[in-house]
Amino acid sequence: MGPTLSALVGLQSIERDLSKLRRRQRVKRNAVAIHESRIAEHTEQRNALHDACMEKRKQADGFELNLREAEDRISTLRVALNSAKTNKEYAALLTEINTHKADNARQEEEGLKIITEVDEIKAQIEEIDKQIADEQKLLEDIKASNAEELDKLDKMIAELMAKRVDAAKAIPTETLTIFERLATQYDGEAMADVEQTGRGPHYTYTCGGCFMSLNAEHANALRSKDQIRQCDNCQRILYITNMHDE
Repeated sequence: MGPTLSALVGLQSIERDLSKLRRRQRVKRNAVAIHESRIAEHTEQRNALHDACMEKRKQADGFELNLREAEDRISTLRVALNSAKTNKEYAALLTEINTHKADNARQEEEGLKIITEVDEIKAQIEEIDKQIADEQKLLEDIKASNAEELDKLDKMIAELMAKRVDAAKAIPTETLTIFERLATQYDGEAMADVEQTGRGPHYTYTCGGCFMSLNAEHANALRSKDQIRQCDNCQRILYITNMHDE
């Protein structure tokens, strides 16, 4: 293997280690994000329930106000009833009183129903408050336990990035551009070993990245030349190790 391919393989090793560390870093940070998202979701539910509760309370207050006004009206009608001068006037006042009483009964029933709904909403809010408190406590615990690990990962990644910069200096710019594009595309796996199978002088070859068949021309070129060969399918940069010559 020539110097360029050897440098690429060395860079690939660093890139692979970097990808592993970054995955660990993402897992740690995602754990925090997941619980923050849950807290936000619970808070949104709580706010919606609080708004619904306030609206129900307004309705209940409205019914209560109507009941007081109706009771005042009934009291006035009763006074008028006692001073009614004719049977017709008495009957009309009595009918109006009974109508108000019937309306009040309906209003009281609706008011009690709304109060029951308010109590149910308050119970839901209390349960969500408990969930938010639990999630907040869990989030604080995760942040505390992750802080040291994330700090360690940051330092390890910084050290590897410095090594990566040094390793990249031995690689031509155009080749490095190809490598970095593929490393981004395949999560650090920019290169693939050429796998050789068979017994005889006529071996078959497979890309170790996508496992698709390769033309023997790739293997022959990699044995004799220090040049970049890419898989025809996945475009990963190919290299060979411990391969028998045909």
